[in-house]
Amino acid sequence: MSKVSVIIPVYNAEKYIVECIQSLLNQTLQACEFIFVNDGSVDKSKSIIEDYQLHDGRIKLINQENQGVSAARNAGLQAALGEYVGFVDADDYIEKDMYETLYHAAIERNCDVVISNLESELEGSKVITTYPFRTNETLDRAYILQHIMPYLLKADDLNTAVNKIYRVNVLTMNKIAFPEKVALGEDGMFNMIFFGHAATMTYINYTGYHYREVSGSATRNIKDKDYFSKAIEVYITAPPQIYNEIIPANNVNRLKSIRLIKSMISYIYIYFKPSNDMSFKKRYRYVKQMITNKHVREALPIYWAEMNNSIGRYEKFILSMVKARSALGLMFAVAYSRLRNA
Repeated sequence: MSKVSVIIPVYNAEKYIVECIQSLLNQTLQACEFIFVNDGSVDKSKSIIEDYQLHDGRIKLINQENQGVSAARNAGLQAALGEYVGFVDADDYIEKDMYETLYHAAIERNCDVVISNLESELEGSKVITTYPFRTNETLDRAYILQHIMPYLLKADDLNTAVNKIYRVNVLTMNKIAFPEKVALGEDGMFNMIFFGHAATMTYINYTGYHYREVSGSATRNIKDKDYFSKAIEVYITAPPQIYNEIIPANNVNRLKSIRLIKSMISYIYIYFKPSNDMSFKKRYRYVKQMITNKHVREALPIYWAEMNNSIGRYEKFILSMVKARSALGLMFAVAYSRLRNA
């Protein structure tokens, strides 16, 4: 039996998939299986995986018509035979000791889920995402309900599945899967449901996953992805049933308001970044649409009341421009920020 099943959804990833595969095969934890789910690729991804499969029996390959990343991950989950499961995107790579480190932490503390840090390469700079949780200890269900579940509602940075391993028994017993036919946010729903059933967890201050921003990335493809509509959809959609039992409705609304405004601020920066994918006029109009949206207007005072004492002058200025509905002011603020950080 494998200790960790690693699921890799693949769609037209030939440019980076060799580095991804090699980082998996070099894992110091040998008792892994690597389940590649070819989601209708039309490039050389499938043949590259098949070549490696000839030389390493730990590689499994599932081929399916293009159905999206959630369906691909769910196909992998159905085939997984490990004690724990992890996820890697085909254009990313991991450190050679990643799954040994996460698995050792899981077994040592008998945890249902292990969280680690994440390194992202954005605009040529490397940024490590860390979390404000207690490190290197067993955290019980009370901690999960008090800290993790609210955090998943108010922030986006814990949503990803790639910097964690999950106990397979918890997934199968509770029939947990990724929601399908969702353009963005499927990881977040998956994590909300999983942590809603988890009894124990640990967070380790370790960075083994390297996320690569590529052309067409779901997090930066402004031409084809309507980020703001998805953020509004998350805002107005009720969270999983478990939240009705652990967090009062007014607190749910407060946390979701914080998340919406944080998301909007990040989108303002993205859409006012120079881009050949979309004309300036369209990007300006998009920002104007965001800051005048009725849900933003109702969430803004809640965010301000909650975050006013913990944010800096730049963000306060951004919020003042949003309050004044000034897309022009936001454009100049973003330009100033980019020049200052250049």
